[in-house]
Amino acid sequence: MCGILGVFGFAEPVDAIRPRVLRYSKMLRHRGPDWNGIHCSHSAILAHERLAIVGLNSGAQPITDKEQRIFLSVNGEIYNHLAIRAQLERDFPGIEEDYMTDSDCEVLIHLYRKKGPDFLRETRINGMFAFVLYDERADRIVAGRDHAGMIPLYQGNGRDGSLWFASEMKAIQEECEPFEVFPPGHYFVGSKGPVGYSGLRISFMSEAWFSGSDPIPVGKWDAATFRDQLTAAVERHLMTEVPFGVLLSGGLDSSLVAAITNRLNRASGNRDLLRSFCIGLAGSPDLAAAQKVADFLGTRHYSFEYTIQEGLDALSDVIYHLETYDVTTVRASTPMFLMARKIKATGVKMVLSGEGSDEVFAGYLYFHKAPNREELHHESVRKLRELHQYDCLRANKAMMAWGVEARVPFLDRDFLEYAMSLDPAEKLSGNRIEKHLVRQSFDVQGDPYLPTEVLWRQKEQFSDGVGYGWIDSLKAQADRQITDLQMQFAASRFPIHPPTSKEAYLYREIFEHHFPSPFAAKTVPYGPSIACSSPAAIAWDASFQNNADPSGRAIRGVHQQAYQHPEFGKESI
Repeated sequence: MCGILGVFGFAEPVDAIRPRVLRYSKMLRHRGPDWNGIHCSHSAILAHERLAIVGLNSGAQPITDKEQRIFLSVNGEIYNHLAIRAQLERDFPGIEEDYMTDSDCEVLIHLYRKKGPDFLRETRINGMFAFVLYDERADRIVAGRDHAGMIPLYQGNGRDGSLWFASEMKAIQEECEPFEVFPPGHYFVGSKGPVGYSGLRISFMSEAWFSGSDPIPVGKWDAATFRDQLTAAVERHLMTEVPFGVLLSGGLDSSLVAAITNRLNRASGNRDLLRSFCIGLAGSPDLAAAQKVADFLGTRHYSFEYTIQEGLDALSDVIYHLETYDVTTVRASTPMFLMARKIKATGVKMVLSGEGSDEVFAGYLYFHKAPNREELHHESVRKLRELHQYDCLRANKAMMAWGVEARVPFLDRDFLEYAMSLDPAEKLSGNRIEKHLVRQSFDVQGDPYLPTEVLWRQKEQFSDGVGYGWIDSLKAQADRQITDLQMQFAASRFPIHPPTSKEAYLYREIFEHHFPSPFAAKTVPYGPSIACSSPAAIAWDASFQNNADPSGRAIRGVHQQAYQHPEFGKESI
């Protein structure tokens, strides 16, 4: 994981703009504290802040080809790089002599060399990435972002006609009007024209679910196949040359990732215990559940406690790093931000996490109200398409604030294609606990992956699981700081996305301090989307219309210990 910055077609001499680009790149150094690099030419600058995970000895960036014609700055991991490299060697004998580094990301240069700027459409890349490539001879730019938006990328137009790309908008906001989020699953091909660089964004995704207009899938669920598919996804995500661990909240998704990782770690012959990490307020549900899982798995567990005051003190830093004022994201990101700093202190640079499962397998509690398989599938697709603005953003930026890379196996491209091909009828809850097909797949008699009470534990919102007093304290803090008069004129103060609660106003005020541009405000999603206030939820059950809490903290008849595993009692609603 790294920080990237690319600037093209600037009006000033390169020696004049280079110091500013270095200053902006330094704003991304939290993403890559290990080293930095820069390439400058007459019309292009690529800057890179490196977090070394793979290719420690020779993976410094920007990467270039033998002729020093093509330059690449990339943030991320290409999990199938060995398979791509082998295929290139079969198709183009002798290409193996052209490799300059041991970085997994160098295959992008050779794909471009041999297949041209549309290589993302012609080669199935499984990874998480954002990159900018510059072909100096052709004076061409290619930029791209992974299928789910696990890695952030922003694009902006400089006031002098230049074109900018960066991992975070803080690095381009001083120079660009406008700037925006680069969409997941797309690439950009641009070249110089009469008024600067311009080009087209093109989708490289061939998966049916990505288009949003796909037929309802009909694939059948099989427990053994499901286990094999998720295990393979986790194994791909263990590509690393540095100490790693797992985030373990004690909920289903993180616990399953931890359990699978632990098995793979032992099977590899690694004698080091897998490290697991959890955070919460004293006495929180997550701390207790995570300790139960860690004891069961035998991990080297780190259980971190934070105080409400520590969380409140961190709010400004969290919003600066997250670059959002979305209420649910800020709530959940604050403890994760605090945990990342503690993880870094243990010497770990990469962790696996459980994001994405709720979107793919209809795990949010309001999905209990889905009336049929068709509506459930369309809502799942919608949430996946928006995930880069929420959980992906949180997992990446909260951890990368301290130079820790978070990987999310549930969003592995191959696993995602399999999971989204399953008949959504398999994902309907009805009177069953949410994500029952996931739970059943790992409910293996005689070879348990998790304690039964954890495997069948009902979903807990992360911002609640870290301690029920956390959200209430955030609301109380906002009530103290934001007056009724401020709320009365909120639409005048913030004409773009005016806040509708004092908590939202507080976050928006902090955001405005760090990111005063109106284009910054427009990068943040706004409106009912996340939990039980989503348009689909309201259509499914009118009672959700008046649920004002964006995190969906409690959904009547669902989140009241209503669903239990048969071993503990009758399922009911």
